[in-house]
Amino acid sequence: MHHRHRAAVSRFLGLLGLVVVSTAMALPAAQAGERTKAPAKKHHASSSASKRAVPARKVAAHTKAVRVTAKTAKAPTRVAFVPAPQSFGQLAGLHEVSDPLDLKSSVALVIDQDTKEVLLSKNDHAVLPIASLTKLMTGLLISQAKLPMEEPITITQDDVDTEKGSRSRLTVGTTLTRGELLHLALMSSENRAAHALGRTYPGGLETFVGLMNNKARQLGMADTRYVEPTGLSSRNQSSARDLATLVNVAHGDPLLRELSTSPSYEVAVGARTLQYNNTNGLVKNPTWDIGLQKTGYISEAGRCLVMQAQVAGRKLIMVFLDSAGKFSRLGDAERVRHWVESKASLGAPLHARANTNG
Repeated sequence: MHHRHRAAVSRFLGLLGLVVVSTAMALPAAQAGERTKAPAKKHHASSSASKRAVPARKVAAHTKAVRVTAKTAKAPTRVAFVPAPQSFGQLAGLHEVSDPLDLKSSVALVIDQDTKEVLLSKNDHAVLPIASLTKLMTGLLISQAKLPMEEPITITQDDVDTEKGSRSRLTVGTTLTRGELLHLALMSSENRAAHALGRTYPGGLETFVGLMNNKARQLGMADTRYVEPTGLSSRNQSSARDLATLVNVAHGDPLLRELSTSPSYEVAVGARTLQYNNTNGLVKNPTWDIGLQKTGYISEAGRCLVMQAQVAGRKLIMVFLDSAGKFSRLGDAERVRHWVESKASLGAPLHARANTNG
């Protein structure tokens, strides 16, 4: 009996030691878990370690989501809204003038090329920047000078646009013929091409710009002034009346008619072939019969377009300046064409003048 009692006591003490050792081994891990989950302790003090870990992860995820949301909320404040600069026509209030066709261009003029009858006019004496419509005069001088069209011309750093910072696929060092550069300048409004044509004109760029202004005076374009051959400068300015005169003269040049209405053109630059398209989508439209055209755009000028086209059996010269909207100048041309066609079908007289009282 005595021996059985001692054996039972011994087993009890051994079991007690095992419990103490197990508790001591678990204590550091438990304390570590307490430190990790301290924020959740007040909510689930009696929960198991695995259950307490869930709120901890949720809190961490919630905190991260708040940080992401904060960054997203700050993003718009770093990009300030910059309104588009107003054109000269907008600043002058020309868009407040209404017209019967509700044109989007603040300046418009439509003339019968044969009779010189004015069919439509809107602010046609306003003098505004003309952007790349400038290249029509550039092309006229190059064509009339009878310079060799096969002569190679190399694009230099002087031809790079420092006025507006516009891009070009004609990198410095590119060599094309004068004829290729003229084609790109008239058809796709290539600025470096137009500048290189003026720069390499006999006598240089200054001489060429002087000839541009002399030609304008010879044609009676009293409202017109050029300072460079591309149209990137807002100081190249003219009126719709003057531009109609220029279109009429330029239309008499077969080369300008051909190049300005070409739908597309490819040039070889080293091992590459560059594809260029006409800036005026109407030349690909089978419902139009366009004999000459030129587009233009800088922010000061708005969207511009001049054309010679046959509509309802009449040869018309159309001028649209300072149009608001990327495609609105083409839309204005369509509005005029439909108006002329509808009047012709009714045998009605054609005449539309803007309401200068707004």
